[in-house]
Amino acid sequence: MMQTVLVLTAVIFSLAAAGAIIRIARGPSLLDRVLAADVLLAILGGALCVDMAVNRHLNNLMLVVAISIIGFIGSVTVARFVADRREQPDES
Repeated sequence: MMQTVLVLTAVIFSLAAAGAIIRIARGPSLLDRVLAADVLLAILGGALCVDMAVNRHLNNLMLVVAISIIGFIGSVTVARFVADRREQPDES
């Protein structure tokens, strides 16, 4: 039973990661690409959490926290950058 759940989880994470990578490559705007990169980091964090649950260890916990913080700070930084660019009037 546990092996089936692990395989199903791996398939779901793989499909989600493939979708996020496609969105990063084809995204029509910068915000789409940043959101897809953030989703990819969340998928990676989820996969690490599944690994910790299956193998019953906490070795990757600091890595999961670091990935979460990097994803959050990166998304907020790009959102602020785009918001600042939209507020400035064009000089043409």
